Amino acid sequence: MLLVCYPKCTTCQKARKWLDDNKVRYQFRDIKEHNPTYEELKQWYQKSGLPLKRFFNTSGVLYKELGLKEKLPNMSEEKQLELLATDGMLVKRPIVVKEEEVLVGFKQEEWEQKLLFER
Repeated sequence: MLLVCYPKCTTCQKARKWLDDNKVRYQFRDIKEHNPTYEELKQWYQKSGLPLKRFFNTSGVLYKELGLKEKLPNMSEEKQLELLATDGMLVKRPIVVKEEEVLVGFKQEEWEQKLLFER
């Protein structure tokens, strides 16, 4: 399982602590140093079953600076994915990537159900 995080993000820190406390093994990837590619984001989006907007870090400074709240509704999925691939700080995190599914954001109840009961 791959965990894509930003180490300075408090939500990511909580997620890592939760994974460690529950002895869930993962490979860590710093989203700032290794931004997801267009192809990765496209695959993750398709696997997740979530709306593409959920992949945007809507509370982030860059999201607000670029005025994406107003721009995204008029942007194609392809353009949104291309934009996400330009900067890891635009991407919602943490992201858990497993072979069969993708989780976006840390929701402890969802993670317990999807990550603990499947071991």
